[in-house]
Amino acid sequence: MNYDVVIVGAGPAGLAAAIKLKQLSSEISVCIIEKGSEVGAHILSGAILEIGSFEELIPNWKELNTPIKTEVQKENFFFLTKKHKINLPHFILPKDMKNDNNYIISLGNLCKWMAEYAEKLGVDIFPGFTAKEIIYDENEKVLGVLTGEKGVTKDGEKSNLYEPKIALKANQTFFAEGCRGHLGKKLIDKFNLYESNKFQTYAIGIKELWEINDDNLPLGTVIHSIGWPLYNKAYGGSFMYKLTNNIASIGFVVGLDYKNPYLSPYQEFQNFKSHPKISEYLKNGTRVSYGARALNEGGYQSLTKLSFPGGAMLGCEAGTLNVLKN
Repeated sequence: MNYDVVIVGAGPAGLAAAIKLKQLSSEISVCIIEKGSEVGAHILSGAILEIGSFEELIPNWKELNTPIKTEVQKENFFFLTKKHKINLPHFILPKDMKNDNNYIISLGNLCKWMAEYAEKLGVDIFPGFTAKEIIYDENEKVLGVLTGEKGVTKDGEKSNLYEPKIALKANQTFFAEGCRGHLGKKLIDKFNLYESNKFQTYAIGIKELWEINDDNLPLGTVIHSIGWPLYNKAYGGSFMYKLTNNIASIGFVVGLDYKNPYLSPYQEFQNFKSHPKISEYLKNGTRVSYGARALNEGGYQSLTKLSFPGGAMLGCEAGTLNVLKN
Protein backbone atom coordinates (compact mmCIF):
# COMPACT_ATOMS: atom_id res chain seq x y z
CA MET A 1 0.00 0.00 0.00
CA ASN A 2 1.41 3.36 -1.04
CA TYR A 3 0.90 6.73 0.65
CA ASP A 4 2.52 10.12 0.65
CA VAL A 5 3.02 9.87 4.42
CA VAL A 6 2.84 6.89 6.77
CA ILE A 7 2.70 7.62 10.52
CA VAL A 8 3.53 4.98 13.12
CA GLY A 9 1.50 5.61 16.28
CA ALA A 10 -1.88 7.26 16.85
CA GLY A 11 -0.90 9.27 19.90
CA PRO A 12 -1.29 13.06 20.09
CA ALA A 13 1.86 13.74 18.03
CA GLY A 14 1.02 11.32 15.23
CA LEU A 15 -2.60 12.47 15.02
CA ALA A 16 -1.66 16.17 15.09
CA ALA A 17 0.82 15.59 12.26
CA ALA A 18 -1.83 13.82 10.16
CA ILE A 19 -4.36 16.60 10.72
CA LYS A 20 -1.82 19.29 9.86
CA LEU A 21 -0.81 17.53 6.65
CA LYS A 22 -4.43 17.32 5.53
CA GLN A 23 -4.92 20.99 6.38
CA LEU A 24 -1.94 21.87 4.21
CA SER A 25 -3.34 19.89 1.28
CA SER A 26 -6.30 17.56 1.03
CA GLU A 27 -4.44 15.81 -1.79
CA ILE A 28 -1.76 14.43 0.53
CA SER A 29 -2.52 10.78 1.27
CA VAL A 30 -1.87 9.92 4.93
CA CYS A 31 -2.04 6.64 6.81
CA ILE A 32 -1.64 5.98 10.55
CA ILE A 33 -1.07 2.54 12.03
CA GLU A 34 -1.68 1.98 15.74
CA LYS A 35 -0.71 -1.13 17.70
CA GLY A 36 -3.56 -0.67 20.21
CA SER A 37 -6.88 -2.37 19.57
CA GLU A 38 -8.38 1.10 19.19
CA VAL A 39 -7.03 4.63 19.21
CA GLY A 40 -6.41 5.66 22.81
CA ALA A 41 -6.09 2.10 24.12
CA HIS A 42 -2.41 2.60 25.02
CA ILE A 43 -2.69 6.24 26.13
CA LEU A 44 -2.48 6.37 29.94
CA SER A 45 -1.78 10.00 30.72
CA GLY A 46 -4.13 12.05 32.77
CA ALA A 47 -2.70 15.33 31.59
CA ILE A 48 -2.82 19.09 31.78
CA LEU A 49 -3.18 20.63 28.34
CA GLU A 50 -1.74 23.99 27.41
CA ILE A 51 -4.38 24.94 24.88
CA GLY A 52 -2.17 27.14 22.65
CA SER A 53 -0.81 24.44 20.33
CA PHE A 54 -4.19 22.71 20.03
CA GLU A 55 -5.79 26.06 19.23
CA GLU A 56 -3.24 26.62 16.45
CA LEU A 57 -4.11 23.22 15.01
CA ILE A 58 -7.90 23.47 15.35
CA PRO A 59 -8.81 27.14 15.95
CA ASN A 60 -12.56 26.47 16.25
CA TRP A 61 -12.19 23.68 18.83
CA LYS A 62 -14.62 25.36 21.23
CA GLU A 63 -17.38 25.03 18.64
CA LEU A 64 -16.75 21.30 18.33
CA ASN A 65 -17.65 18.57 20.78
CA THR A 66 -14.11 18.04 22.05
CA PRO A 67 -13.43 16.28 25.38
CA ILE A 68 -11.62 19.43 26.56
CA LYS A 69 -14.07 20.55 29.24
CA THR A 70 -12.42 21.04 32.62
CA GLU A 71 -10.45 24.24 33.06
CA VAL A 72 -8.00 24.38 35.96
CA GLN A 73 -9.73 26.21 38.82
CA LYS A 74 -7.32 25.73 41.71
CA GLU A 75 -3.82 24.36 42.12
CA ASN A 76 -1.52 23.47 44.98
CA PHE A 77 2.07 22.32 45.13
CA PHE A 78 3.02 20.43 48.29
CA PHE A 79 6.29 19.41 49.84
CA LEU A 80 5.54 16.28 51.86
CA THR A 81 7.17 15.06 55.02
CA LYS A 82 6.18 11.69 56.49
CA LYS A 83 3.19 13.14 58.37
CA HIS A 84 2.70 16.68 57.09
CA LYS A 85 2.49 18.81 53.95
CA ILE A 86 3.90 22.25 53.25
CA ASN A 87 2.06 24.31 50.65
CA LEU A 88 4.67 25.99 48.44
CA PRO A 89 3.64 29.54 47.38
CA HIS A 90 2.44 29.87 43.81
CA PHE A 91 4.81 32.73 43.00
CA ILE A 92 7.97 30.65 43.60
CA LEU A 93 6.96 27.90 41.17
CA PRO A 94 8.59 27.78 37.72
CA LYS A 95 6.45 29.00 34.85
CA ASP A 96 5.80 25.50 33.51
CA MET A 97 4.28 24.48 36.83
CA LYS A 98 1.65 27.21 36.71
CA ASN A 99 -1.58 26.20 35.03
CA ASP A 100 -3.66 29.33 34.59
CA ASN A 101 -6.03 28.92 31.60
CA ASN A 102 -4.97 25.28 31.12
CA TYR A 103 -7.29 22.28 30.96
CA ILE A 104 -7.38 18.92 32.74
CA ILE A 105 -7.96 16.22 30.14
CA SER A 106 -8.00 12.51 29.53
CA LEU A 107 -5.37 12.21 26.80
CA GLY A 108 -6.87 8.90 25.68
CA ASN A 109 -10.27 10.51 25.08
CA LEU A 110 -8.65 13.44 23.28
CA CYS A 111 -6.79 11.04 20.96
CA LYS A 112 -10.05 9.23 20.15
CA TRP A 113 -11.63 12.56 19.24
CA MET A 114 -8.62 13.63 17.17
CA ALA A 115 -8.73 10.30 15.30
CA GLU A 116 -12.36 10.89 14.33
CA TYR A 117 -11.48 14.44 13.24
CA ALA A 118 -8.54 13.16 11.17
CA GLU A 119 -10.65 10.49 9.48
CA LYS A 120 -13.17 13.14 8.42
CA LEU A 121 -10.28 14.91 6.70
CA GLY A 122 -9.44 11.72 4.79
CA VAL A 123 -6.72 10.14 6.96
CA ASP A 124 -6.67 6.32 6.93
CA ILE A 125 -6.24 4.95 10.47
CA PHE A 126 -5.59 1.25 11.06
CA PRO A 127 -5.70 0.21 14.75
CA GLY A 128 -4.52 -3.25 15.75
CA PHE A 129 -1.48 -3.19 13.43
CA THR A 130 2.09 -3.11 14.67
CA ALA A 131 5.00 -1.69 12.73
CA LYS A 132 7.46 -4.59 12.91
CA GLU A 133 10.25 -3.61 10.50
CA ILE A 134 11.54 -0.56 8.65
CA ILE A 135 11.81 -0.72 4.86
CA TYR A 136 14.89 0.89 3.27
CA ASP A 137 15.90 1.47 -0.33
CA GLU A 138 19.34 0.70 -1.77
CA ASN A 139 20.62 4.09 -0.52
CA GLU A 140 19.46 3.42 3.07
CA LYS A 141 16.58 5.89 2.80
CA VAL A 142 13.45 4.93 4.76
CA LEU A 143 10.69 3.81 2.40
CA GLY A 144 8.04 2.83 4.94
CA VAL A 145 7.30 0.01 7.37
CA LEU A 146 6.30 -3.63 7.34
CA THR A 147 3.49 -4.68 9.68
CA GLY A 148 3.58 -7.84 11.75
CA GLU A 149 1.77 -11.03 10.82
CA LYS A 150 -1.55 -11.72 12.54
CA GLY A 151 -3.24 -15.01 13.35
CA VAL A 152 -0.08 -17.01 14.12
CA THR A 153 -0.44 -19.63 16.88
CA LYS A 154 1.97 -19.95 19.82
CA ASP A 155 3.61 -22.82 17.92
CA GLY A 156 4.33 -20.55 14.96
CA GLU A 157 1.64 -22.09 12.77
CA LYS A 158 -0.74 -20.05 10.63
CA SER A 159 -4.30 -20.25 11.97
CA ASN A 160 -7.48 -19.74 9.97
CA LEU A 161 -7.33 -16.09 11.11
CA TYR A 162 -3.91 -15.59 9.54
CA GLU A 163 -3.15 -12.25 7.92
CA PRO A 164 0.22 -11.73 6.17
CA LYS A 165 2.56 -8.79 6.62
CA ILE A 166 1.64 -5.59 4.81
CA ALA A 167 4.21 -3.22 3.32
CA LEU A 168 3.18 0.39 3.85
CA LYS A 169 5.37 2.54 1.62
CA ALA A 170 5.58 6.32 1.65
CA ASN A 171 7.56 9.33 0.51
CA GLN A 172 7.95 10.21 4.20
CA THR A 173 7.48 8.00 7.27
CA PHE A 174 6.87 9.62 10.66
CA PHE A 175 7.65 7.63 13.79
CA ALA A 176 5.51 8.53 16.81
CA GLU A 177 5.68 5.27 18.78
CA GLY A 178 6.04 6.93 22.17
CA CYS A 179 8.87 6.71 24.67
CA ARG A 180 11.61 4.24 23.66
CA GLY A 181 9.80 2.91 20.60
CA HIS A 182 11.53 -0.19 19.23
CA LEU A 183 11.82 1.19 15.69
CA GLY A 184 12.88 4.59 16.98
CA LYS A 185 15.82 3.00 18.82
CA LYS A 186 16.95 1.38 15.56
CA LEU A 187 16.69 4.70 13.72
CA ILE A 188 18.68 6.52 16.41
CA ASP A 189 21.49 3.99 16.05
CA LYS A 190 21.41 3.77 12.26
CA PHE A 191 21.35 7.50 11.55
CA ASN A 192 23.28 8.61 14.65
CA LEU A 193 20.44 10.89 15.76
CA TYR A 194 22.02 11.59 19.14
CA GLU A 195 25.00 13.90 19.25
CA SER A 196 27.82 12.60 21.44
CA ASN A 197 27.10 15.05 24.26
CA LYS A 198 23.38 14.31 24.45
CA PHE A 199 21.50 11.60 26.28
CA GLN A 200 17.93 10.95 27.36
CA THR A 201 16.78 10.20 30.90
CA TYR A 202 13.66 8.25 31.81
CA ALA A 203 11.09 7.77 34.54
CA ILE A 204 8.17 5.47 35.17
CA GLY A 205 4.76 6.99 35.72
CA ILE A 206 2.12 4.96 37.56
CA LYS A 207 -1.44 6.23 37.27
CA GLU A 208 -4.85 5.37 38.67
CA LEU A 209 -8.35 6.68 38.09
CA TRP A 210 -10.48 7.03 41.21
CA GLU A 211 -14.15 7.71 41.77
CA ILE A 212 -14.19 10.25 44.57
CA ASN A 213 -16.66 12.75 45.94
CA ASP A 214 -16.51 16.40 44.93
CA ASP A 215 -16.43 17.29 48.61
CA ASN A 216 -13.04 15.58 48.87
CA LEU A 217 -11.56 17.22 45.77
CA PRO A 218 -13.47 19.88 43.80
CA LEU A 219 -13.71 19.79 40.01
CA GLY A 220 -10.77 21.50 38.29
CA THR A 221 -8.34 21.03 41.19
CA VAL A 222 -4.67 20.32 40.42
CA ILE A 223 -2.26 19.04 43.08
CA HIS A 224 1.43 18.23 42.64
CA SER A 225 3.85 17.11 45.31
CA ILE A 226 7.52 16.35 45.87
CA GLY A 227 9.35 14.96 48.89
CA TRP A 228 8.21 11.95 50.92
CA PRO A 229 8.19 9.01 50.32
CA LEU A 230 11.21 9.47 48.03
CA TYR A 231 14.59 10.37 49.45
CA ASN A 232 17.25 12.72 48.10
CA LYS A 233 18.94 10.14 45.86
CA ALA A 234 15.72 9.34 43.97
CA TYR A 235 13.78 12.08 42.20
CA GLY A 236 10.11 12.13 41.38
CA GLY A 237 6.75 13.35 42.59
CA SER A 238 3.01 13.02 42.35
CA PHE A 239 0.04 14.50 40.55
CA MET A 240 -3.67 14.57 41.29
CA TYR A 241 -6.17 16.09 38.85
CA LYS A 242 -9.95 16.30 39.31
CA LEU A 243 -11.13 15.61 35.77
CA THR A 244 -14.92 15.29 36.14
CA ASN A 245 -17.45 15.59 38.94
CA ASN A 246 -16.60 12.11 40.21
CA ILE A 247 -13.32 11.07 38.53
CA ALA A 248 -9.81 12.00 39.65
CA SER A 249 -6.54 11.04 38.02
CA ILE A 250 -3.81 10.30 40.54
CA GLY A 251 -0.27 9.24 39.77
CA PHE A 252 3.30 8.94 40.92
CA VAL A 253 6.49 9.39 38.88
CA VAL A 254 9.90 7.97 39.81
CA GLY A 255 13.10 8.68 37.87
CA LEU A 256 14.68 5.45 36.66
CA ASP A 257 18.19 6.45 37.67
CA TYR A 258 17.55 5.66 41.35
CA LYS A 259 20.51 4.03 43.12
CA ASN A 260 18.74 1.75 45.59
CA PRO A 261 18.11 -1.64 43.88
CA TYR A 262 15.39 -2.42 46.43
CA LEU A 263 13.32 0.67 45.65
CA SER A 264 9.93 -0.26 44.17
CA PRO A 265 8.16 2.60 42.32
CA TYR A 266 4.81 0.82 42.76
CA GLN A 267 5.32 0.49 46.52
CA GLU A 268 6.36 4.12 46.80
CA PHE A 269 3.07 5.02 45.10
CA GLN A 270 1.18 2.98 47.70
CA ASN A 271 3.13 4.73 50.47
CA PHE A 272 2.25 8.10 48.95
CA LYS A 273 -1.48 7.31 48.94
CA SER A 274 -1.26 6.36 52.63
CA HIS A 275 0.06 9.79 53.63
CA PRO A 276 -2.42 11.28 56.14
CA LYS A 277 -2.82 14.46 54.07
CA ILE A 278 -3.27 12.58 50.77
CA SER A 279 -5.53 9.77 51.97
CA GLU A 280 -8.10 12.44 52.92
CA TYR A 281 -8.74 13.06 49.21
CA LEU A 282 -9.32 9.35 48.54
CA LYS A 283 -11.55 8.68 51.55
CA ASN A 284 -14.54 6.49 50.61
CA GLY A 285 -13.33 6.48 47.00
CA THR A 286 -12.98 3.55 44.61
CA ARG A 287 -10.12 2.83 42.24
CA VAL A 288 -11.58 2.09 38.78
CA SER A 289 -8.51 1.62 36.56
CA TYR A 290 -4.73 1.74 36.62
CA GLY A 291 -1.66 1.49 34.42
CA ALA A 292 1.94 2.59 33.95
CA ARG A 293 4.21 3.89 31.22
CA ALA A 294 7.74 5.08 30.62
CA LEU A 295 8.31 8.83 30.39
CA ASN A 296 11.00 10.97 28.77
CA GLU A 297 12.49 13.21 31.44
CA GLY A 298 15.45 14.79 29.65
CA GLY A 299 13.88 17.96 28.27
CA TYR A 300 15.02 20.16 25.39
CA GLN A 301 18.72 19.38 25.81
CA SER A 302 18.01 15.66 25.28
CA LEU A 303 16.16 15.84 21.97
CA THR A 304 17.33 13.67 19.11
CA LYS A 305 17.83 15.05 15.63
CA LEU A 306 14.26 15.06 14.40
CA SER A 307 14.74 14.09 10.74
CA PHE A 308 16.61 11.49 8.70
CA PRO A 309 16.49 10.34 5.07
CA GLY A 310 12.87 9.45 4.37
CA GLY A 311 11.24 10.48 7.62
CA ALA A 312 11.09 12.14 11.02
CA MET A 313 10.69 11.45 14.73
CA LEU A 314 7.67 12.92 16.52
CA GLY A 315 6.50 13.38 20.10
CA CYS A 316 7.86 11.18 22.88
CA GLU A 317 9.80 9.18 20.28
CA ALA A 318 12.06 12.23 19.97
CA GLY A 319 11.70 13.27 23.62
CA THR A 320 9.41 16.31 23.28
CA LEU A 321 7.26 15.49 26.32
CA ASN A 322 6.78 18.46 28.64
CA VAL A 323 7.01 16.38 31.80
CA LEU A 324 5.80 19.22 34.04
CA LYS A 325 2.42 19.10 32.25
CA ASN A 326 2.02 15.32 32.10
